[in-house]
Amino acid sequence: MTQPTVIRLHPNDDVLIAARQLVPGTAIDSENVTVRDMIPPGHKMAAHDLKTGDPVRRYNQIIGFAKADVAAGQHVHSHNLGMGEFERDYSIGQDVHELPKVARPATFLGYKRPNGKVGTRNYVAVISSVNCSATVTRAIANHFTREKLAAFPHVDGVIALPHPLGCGINVNGEGMQILRRTMVGFAKHPNFAGVLFVGLGCEQNQIGPLVEAIGQHEPGMLQQVIMQAEGGTAAAIRKGIELVEGMLPKANQYKREEASVGNLIVGLNCGGSDGYSGITANPALGGASDLLVAHGATTVLSETPEIYGAEHLLTRRARTPEIAQKLIDRIAWWKEYCARTGGELDNNPSVGNKAGGLTTILEKSLGAVAKGGTSALNGVFLFAQPIDAKGFVYMDTPGYDPVSATGQAAGGAQIICFTTGRGSAFGCAGVPTIKLATNSMLYERMRDDMDVNCGDLIDGTPMAEISQRIFNAIIRHASGEKVRSEVLGYGNDEFLPWQVGAVM
Repeated sequence: MTQPTVIRLHPNDDVLIAARQLVPGTAIDSENVTVRDMIPPGHKMAAHDLKTGDPVRRYNQIIGFAKADVAAGQHVHSHNLGMGEFERDYSIGQDVHELPKVARPATFLGYKRPNGKVGTRNYVAVISSVNCSATVTRAIANHFTREKLAAFPHVDGVIALPHPLGCGINVNGEGMQILRRTMVGFAKHPNFAGVLFVGLGCEQNQIGPLVEAIGQHEPGMLQQVIMQAEGGTAAAIRKGIELVEGMLPKANQYKREEASVGNLIVGLNCGGSDGYSGITANPALGGASDLLVAHGATTVLSETPEIYGAEHLLTRRARTPEIAQKLIDRIAWWKEYCARTGGELDNNPSVGNKAGGLTTILEKSLGAVAKGGTSALNGVFLFAQPIDAKGFVYMDTPGYDPVSATGQAAGGAQIICFTTGRGSAFGCAGVPTIKLATNSMLYERMRDDMDVNCGDLIDGTPMAEISQRIFNAIIRHASGEKVRSEVLGYGNDEFLPWQVGAVM
């Protein structure tokens, strides 16, 4: 099938999307317009004349306002399109509809844990309580090379989860609450058969309260080592290695078993978006999200600064007014948070996003929300809060990829789907992250980093076929097939709890 020259996403749209490089003088007969500027792939062209101040629509939604008069066929981007205030129609619950459930849900091969949860991986995690114990944490995990783990074929590895926090913040403040929720969430995560906490001893983030918050755990599989009590760095490393060695035989007893897809919590994330993200990979992932929900699974959309301006599309799908209000309250929190730190929610898109054709945060957000499909919104969760609802839900996180994915994983996501148009290099520690390319050029150029191509939608492949492709990839990778970021060794440095509040 011949690739189209431009893409019109809705009859009411004021812009067309270039499906390939457009040069001045090119006639777009289907739109009765002639190209006036050089327009890169993924960028926007005016479908008709626009006056200064006119709202500009894409997806039949406002993405900004014309900063100058724009003639039909001209390039529409940062030079002539900007932000502006306008009313959103929240219409709470108006678009809620029930997806038919699958009679016999699909299955995957996972690790069934004593608490009823199912993991997609079988790791032992070594987690720092504070930045001061990061070196010891890494040393303990690094001891367990592939050769040393050869006797434990059912263990995927021993991974280090250091981070830069844990002290110098208010022990009772919001930042410490978030850090502790994150660490407790990872300690209880079904992808980890065992967990070793490593502390210094004098830090604000004491291990005792963490263990208390975790509660009941499989005997012998939740351990701790305190550097100051043990006698220093070398002694703590020796003790930590000894404790992990004691966990490995038990961890190795777990074997993959058939389990319903309904046990999965799948994170929906994106990074390095481009002009194609909201056309190909994001809506295709939204279709996969709907498939997962139909099979009884849970899917989690996040990145609150990157749904700003499109939140009304989610409130319209909220199952209850209370769920909608939770989301509205989080948007309000972000506005206040940005104001007190001297920032603005519309500071997006990034340099790479703009190079890929995105102009305003409104445009970026409308594409990002497409990852959530059409299912009813069944819950809104704080960062790293345990996800205990089925179906499509939302978690409040920053847009920064490693922080957002860390929150989703702490909430219980055993696998993450990550769309990218620019080629983000990312992988979440202990949680396989499936990379979805928004365009075929990226997929071919960075084949070593990408798992699934969604760019052939532009060439005519049906959306439903690509959504099924993503769904099938989730089953494969949840069952043990390594994603590219795992093969390349991503993850340890991408564990990044959200830092909120003053560092003192």
